[in-house]
Amino acid sequence: MVRTVAKIICAVLFFTGAGCSEQTPQVQQEAPAPVRDVESSPPPQVQKVVVPDTVAGMWKSVRLAVRDQHTGLEDIYSVDVGGSFLLPEEQLRITIDTFLPAFVMEGRKITSASNRPTNPAALIIIREADQEVYRGWLFGLYPDTHAYQHQRYNFTLIGYKPTG
Repeated sequence: MVRTVAKIICAVLFFTGAGCSEQTPQVQQEAPAPVRDVESSPPPQVQKVVVPDTVAGMWKSVRLAVRDQHTGLEDIYSVDVGGSFLLPEEQLRITIDTFLPAFVMEGRKITSASNRPTNPAALIIIREADQEVYRGWLFGLYPDTHAYQHQRYNFTLIGYKPTG
C-alpha cells in the first residue's frame, strides 16, 4: 500500500516537473510527421470512362426523378444522352454525359460489361450558375449509392430508353 502511494506521488511529481527518487522511465516522443506541400502533391487519379462500341449510340435517353425536398413534389425528366435540362428556381443545369447499361469498374477505367441493363448508371454533371458543382454517377439499382446531396433536390435514375 505504501509502495502504491509512493508511485502515485512520484507520478504526480513527474507530471508537474518535480523530481522523484525512483527511476521513472523516459517517454520518447515521436518526431512530428512531415508536412506535405499541397502544391507539389500529385493530382488525384482521374477515372477514365470508356463506352464500348457495342454500347455507343445504343441508348437514346434516360429518365430522372427530381424531388424537391422543400415542397415534397417530384418531377420526371426524360433527357437524351448528351442533353441537359434546367431547374430554373435554383439555376441548376443537369447534363446527362454518359449512360452505361452494365456499369463496371476495371482498375481506373469505368465501362460497361455489356449492352444489357444489368447495372444501369448515368454520369451526370450539375452546374449552378454555369459553375460545375457535381460530376458523378446515378445508379438505377442503387439510388442511394454516391447520391449527390443538394440542399433542395434529390436526383434518381429511374429509367432508360434504347435507340430506335
